[in-house]
Amino acid sequence: MKNWIVFAIISMFFAGLTSVIAKMGLKNVSSDTGLVVRTISVVIVVAINALFFQSAKDFKNLSGNDILILSISGITAGLSWIFYFRAVKLGDVSQVALIDKGSIVITVLLSLLLLNEQFTWKMAVGGSLIIAGLLVLTLK
Repeated sequence: MKNWIVFAIISMFFAGLTSVIAKMGLKNVSSDTGLVVRTISVVIVVAINALFFQSAKDFKNLSGNDILILSISGITAGLSWIFYFRAVKLGDVSQVALIDKGSIVITVLLSLLLLNEQFTWKMAVGGSLIIAGLLVLTLK
């Protein structure tokens, strides 16, 4: 199995844990307070990872454009997290997580348009199933 597939599976596992643990942690606090605590924890874990794997030395390789693009990515991630935590606080985490994963369709479309990645029939079928699932969940 290729490394990127292993990493994606590990990411999937932790992302699944994250949603349920976040819902449990939001029991007595606002979504914004919970998100601040989570974000501080993320910064600590990511910084330790960078130091442990000596990725910190890569900072000298960052161009101004790299910093701009990664900052925009951080802003969009932050906005996603704000609304995700609000949805988790108010709704069932199982439904929120399913709807949130509809972002996969947006990712695929943008990767085709902006990164010129190849579109396959498997992606078309998978994306269609995700959209169908979103419609089942959200339409009354």
